[in-house]
This record gives sequence, C-alpha cells and structure tokens, in this order.
Amino acid sequence: MGFRAGRGIADITGEAAECGMLGYGKADQQSAGIHTRQRARAFAFEEDGARLLLVVCELPLISDAVVREVLRRLPDGYGAANVMLTATHTHCGPGGYFHHALYNSNTGGFREQTFRAIADGITEAAHAATADLAPAQLRLFHGELTDASVNRSRRAFERNPACDRAHFPDAIDPATTLLTVERDGRLAAAVNWFATHNTSMTNRNRLISADNKGYAALHWEREVAGVDHLADSSPELVTAFAQTNAGDMSPNLGLKPGSGPTGDAFENTRIIGTRQYEAAAALAGGKEVVGGKEISGGLDFRVTYVRLSAVDVRPEFTGDGRPHRTSPPVAGAAAFAGARVDGPGFKGFRPGANPLWDAVSRRLVYPFAPALRDAQYPKALALPAGPVNRVLPMVQECAPVQLLRIGPLFLVGIPGEVTVVAGLRLRRTVAAIVGAELSDVLVAGYSNGYIHYVTTPEEYDAQEYEGGSTLFGRWELPALCQTVAGLATAMRDGTPAGPGTPEPAVPVGRRHRRGLDDAPHPGRRFGDVLDFSLIGRRASASFVAAHPSNDLRRGGSYLSVERRGDDGSWTRIADDGDWSTLFRWARSGGATSVATVAWNIPPDTLPGAYRLAYHGDSATKGPFTGVSEPFQVP
Repeated sequence: MGFRAGRGIADITGEAAECGMLGYGKADQQSAGIHTRQRARAFAFEEDGARLLLVVCELPLISDAVVREVLRRLPDGYGAANVMLTATHTHCGPGGYFHHALYNSNTGGFREQTFRAIADGITEAAHAATADLAPAQLRLFHGELTDASVNRSRRAFERNPACDRAHFPDAIDPATTLLTVERDGRLAAAVNWFATHNTSMTNRNRLISADNKGYAALHWEREVAGVDHLADSSPELVTAFAQTNAGDMSPNLGLKPGSGPTGDAFENTRIIGTRQYEAAAALAGGKEVVGGKEISGGLDFRVTYVRLSAVDVRPEFTGDGRPHRTSPPVAGAAAFAGARVDGPGFKGFRPGANPLWDAVSRRLVYPFAPALRDAQYPKALALPAGPVNRVLPMVQECAPVQLLRIGPLFLVGIPGEVTVVAGLRLRRTVAAIVGAELSDVLVAGYSNGYIHYVTTPEEYDAQEYEGGSTLFGRWELPALCQTVAGLATAMRDGTPAGPGTPEPAVPVGRRHRRGLDDAPHPGRRFGDVLDFSLIGRRASASFVAAHPSNDLRRGGSYLSVERRGDDGSWTRIADDGDWSTLFRWARSGGATSVATVAWNIPPDTLPGAYRLAYHGDSATKGPFTGVSEPFQVP
C-alpha cells in the first residue's frame, strides 16, 4: 500500500499580557506583547492500517493536563500509544496551563484562556493533519551542525566514562536529522531534530516568542515557501524543528545569557534559527527532494506509564552490578541556582556545593533515611516534592515513556530534559535490541509530560543545575533505560508492552482571576493613534488599547502592516506572527493601556504607501481597529 501522510498547523498562542511566562521561573517575567506567535505543527502517518501522529508544539513544556485534553478530542484510532505531543521548549511562552502547581507558581494559578488556546490549537492541527492524509514518500536524512550549540555543563559532562565522551568530542551532539514528506516529487512537510536549548531569548524578554526553533520553522514556511499563516488553511509546506537530548545543550555560544554569536538576543534567535534551517534545508535539497534514505518498513508504537518515584532497577541497568530503587521526587539546591549559561536562578543557590543545604541533608536527613540516601545522595535536598504531592500536586510522578517507529527511524519519547550522554545511553539501549543504526534512534525529549531533567549517574554526582533537577535521583536514567528496553523488546517481538498505570487526573487547583477593567484615555476612543514615528527602516505607532485577554485572537492578529494598491485598497502584508513586527502592550494608569505596533521594514519591501493597524477588543465595546496615517517606503 505504501505510506500516507498528512500535515496541519494551528495557532496555540496564549495570553499576551500580564501572564507569567514558563521556563525561566521568574515572577517578573510577565507577557507584555508578541514577537512571534506560537504554533502547533502536526504530522499524521498511516501505513497498512497503522497510524501515528506527531505534534511539535512551540511551547515551553507539555503538561499532563494538555495531553489528556487533546487525547480526549482526537479521532478514533489515536491514543496515548501512537500520539506524541512534543515541545520545542521556548522559555518565552505564557504559562499557567498545568494542573501541577509548581508550574503555575508565577501565573497566579491556572490560566483557563491559555490552556484552551493550547489544547484547541493542538487539536485543530491534529485534525487538519489526519484530514490531509494522502499518498506520500518519506525520506530520512542525517547531517551535522556544529555552530548552534555549546555544552553548558562541561564539569558534569567530563565525569562520564571516556567511551561516552568520545562519542561527543566537542561535548555537543551535532546530529541534525530530517524526516521529509514528499508528494509528487515536491517537498510537502519536514521535521528536523537537533539538540539545542530554545533559550536565545533571555529571561528579560517579555514578548511571546517561539525562539530559535520557532524562527527556523517560520523562516522556511513564510520567507522561503511564502506561506501566509492567516490565509492558508492548507499550506503548501509545513516544517517543524523539534528537540532531542538538549538537556545540557545551549544556543548561547558565549556561555552567558544573550551572548553568542552576538550580544543581541533577537539577533541570536535569528542566527541560531537560521543555522538550524540551513542545515535542514541543505539535507532536503530544496523543493525537489533528492537523496536521503527512502523510508519503508511500516509504523509501530508502544507506550508504558512508569511511576518514577518507585522503580526497582535491575543490576544490568544500574552500572554497579547491584539493584537499586528510585525515590519520590526531590529538587536539589543546585536546581534553584538555574542554568547560568541560559538564565540565572535564585539568589543564595549555586551549582555544585551549597554548604547550608548540604549540611542539613547530610547530617539531619540522609542518616535517618538510607533508602533516600541511596537514591538521592549527594543531592542537597531543597524541595521534597514527593511528600508535598500528597497534599498539593506539585510535579508529575507517573510518566509516559513511548517508542515510535517510522520505518528505520525510532523515536524514544521521554517527558524530560535529557543530557546528550543520557540520551546516548537510551539510544544505545533501543538500537541494540531492535537492530537499528544508532543514528536512526533519537530521543524525543519534552514529550507527553514533564519530569524535569535526566542525567547520567556520573553527571548527577556533580550536582550541577541539571543534576539538581533530576528529581528521582541518580537511578532515574537507569530506570528509564530499563523501561525503554522493555518497550523495544516488545516492539521487536511484536508483543504488547505492559501499559502501566497513568497518574490519576489532577484537579485544576487554584484558578487565576482577572477583572476586565478596560477604559479609553480621557477624551479618546479605543483605537485612537497616540503617536507615530518613522525613523530609518522602522515604523512605529501607539494606540489607545484594550486588554489583549479580552480576545486572544488565536488564528488572527493584534496588528497588521498594510500596503496600498493601485486601486486604493489596502492589503495586509505582515501580522503579529511575522519576524519583522512587534506588538507591545502596557498599562498607562488604572484601566487605560497603550498598544504599540512596530515594523522593522525588510530590505526587500516594495516601494509604496503603507500603514500600521492595531486590532483590539474592549470588554464593553467589542472589537475595534485603529490605523496610522499612511507613510512612504522608498
């Protein structure tokens, strides 16, 4: 029969104003506009009655709550085993869409609007992909990209055995892998996997951004293929840039936030994104796909739910020849120090030794809890999430671990941030059992939930940020290797995998509540122009605004850049999803606010008359639009 494949794309942008952003964990990083919108890109595959669905979401993380809601809405034949929801891990997206309380700590509670925008958009993209199923040829490509990542935790990496370090001579994972969908000899879709954190934008940024991986996808679709995301219901090309084992990989090549290759976060986002795009596009060879490994051999899938707080790990996986057991989740003091290369954490904490917390753990806790010591030592215990979970669900303990097969390609779905060497061990485990080439086995991190970090036991002992954030202790990776070995064996033998038991559904918890207290400036109306400037190649206009949360404009835009035609009509040429635009919102006192629309005029813009428009929604007056006076672009 051959493969059938389909693709779909949808907007998943949440609250663009006064919503805590997820990723850096900073209370003052509240959304205040949009640089680029967030999108979900779905890819459906079908062969001989088997189905798979992969959805790459420009989100900080995937929450268990979102997974449950999306699975509930998918067509028959799609479920937890054959659907992978994976995040690109931008740190500049609205949060509050978890039912686990830790991730809503800077959002005032659960944000219903953002949760709905995400769940609705993912579902919309998935339905579009399944409706788009058609005969297709799939190809798999492998390449290397060496100037878009750096190891931010070198001290921990160097603790690994020489045989593991030798696999990564530059302490990075340079592999860039591309899966293409071809119809009638032309490129219809592409999914790229490459390991680098999506943290080119710093924790000082307050504009929603899909970051470097989002830029790579936006550039390929919008600038290269000419896709209009607001008008094209069935775009000619859908591309996604997904994560692999990026746990210790940073795009900040200068080894500090917002540095590398330049000192400007926006420019770094564009450059690191461009490098990922160029590496992927070079593999694909343009619109006419050539080369690569043509995929055959069918589709397969397995999933199991594992309670990572209580896994008995067999000696063949522990590395020391003895059985061990994981423990309930505990965050270490080093976790609160943050990943300093990407974004510092909280004062009073640091990677490695934390004398006060070390002393408390080693003198007052570990001597009286030998099982905890075996699992968690030498971690300086700071947040006992396991005991807290019994009172208030803080973090996920029971997580799905997934294995998908698309011909020769195997995707190991891990709901966490896996370091490159931890990923190598997971990949080797699967490859040895199923008989695959190691390059054809990828860890799909950030998939189907979130359990924080996954480090090797050797890296764990360094207690850098990543080790402090490995919640279930030094045997967490061996437990996951044991789990994926079971999935790989079941797939090889054609037998079912033990399903495990999903975590009980967590109640929503505290909800964020906000009054919609909009009012225009005295003597003004909503949409009135307050200011306009054209300086060089940058046009900017400020308007009397309403709160963006009155209507998230999912699938729409808060702004438009319009060009006047020969007949006098105005045509939109850019919106708030474009790289060249900025939408900012700020309160100006009490219930009044200002929206600023900015356009960095691209060099290839046609000469002519243009104007900027702001589209808002008042809680009492409904939708409105404000437009600037026309201006000339030479």
